[in-house]
Amino acid sequence: MFFKNLTLFRFSPETAGKLKKLDAKLGEHVLRPCGPLEMSTRGWISPYGRSEEDLLHSHGRYQMVSLGGEDKLLPMATVNQFLADKAAKLEAERGRPVGAREKRKLKEDVLTELMPRALTRPSRLAAYMDLEDGWLVIDTSSRKQGENLVSQLRETLGTFPAVQAEAEESPRALMTEWLIEAKLPEGFELGDEIELKDPADRGAIVKCRRQDLASEEIREHLKCGKQVTQLALVYRERLGFVLDDALTVRKFKLLDLAVESLEGSDRESARAELDARFALMVLEVKQLLIDLEKTFSVHRPAGK
Repeated sequence: MFFKNLTLFRFSPETAGKLKKLDAKLGEHVLRPCGPLEMSTRGWISPYGRSEEDLLHSHGRYQMVSLGGEDKLLPMATVNQFLADKAAKLEAERGRPVGAREKRKLKEDVLTELMPRALTRPSRLAAYMDLEDGWLVIDTSSRKQGENLVSQLRETLGTFPAVQAEAEESPRALMTEWLIEAKLPEGFELGDEIELKDPADRGAIVKCRRQDLASEEIREHLKCGKQVTQLALVYRERLGFVLDDALTVRKFKLLDLAVESLEGSDRESARAELDARFALMVLEVKQLLIDLEKTFSVHRPAGK
């Protein structure tokens, strides 16, 4: 189990103290199945799998949770077809068109009829907290999904004042400068993917993959004033990812040099395997976050 994306939030030392009570609170907010007239539900599930009972995985200063979800699959095309059939039947019986208010009522009736019969799609969103350095790391590239998990933590704990990680040094300006000057911070190397944008409203967007980012082609775009909004990087030959201008780490991957310690050792259970992979991942990410914090001046909240 390795994360594929890292959306980053920060919390204060006081908030870290509240997280020590998280294990006792999770059981009050477990995932339950969708009711007949519910479109979705959210709640905590075990990081070890839905059939397991433990809701928190701990490794030293790190705590991992999984937010489970159930969503009804009810395509609007199906709803509209049922609505059209009912409206046509009613018009034939009455001999007059169905009005707008009646159609709204009919649609409510259709939804009430179809929702108990709809299929349910399960989902899972993992995250971990670094209690010592105040990082919340969520396995998503979607800020909305990240906020949803933070909201669930707030509901579970009563309060959880985490904020999105924000840089004092503009990531867009710094990444553009790295390419213009052909000089990256220590430990970072260029990958082979980039997104550049013209800063003007509705300006041009250029996306390149499997591209030499030090090439003259890229430099020409920079000379025209385009700025780097996403940049593929390799960190200390151990991690590969794409960093965007909101400090979201996309397409995160542990490289061979990092995972070779997992090879050749048989672990007795799925839990032991998860613990080994989680321990490796959080230690590798810890070093990356230290350098991102230093490079972009990402400060930890000082208050409550």
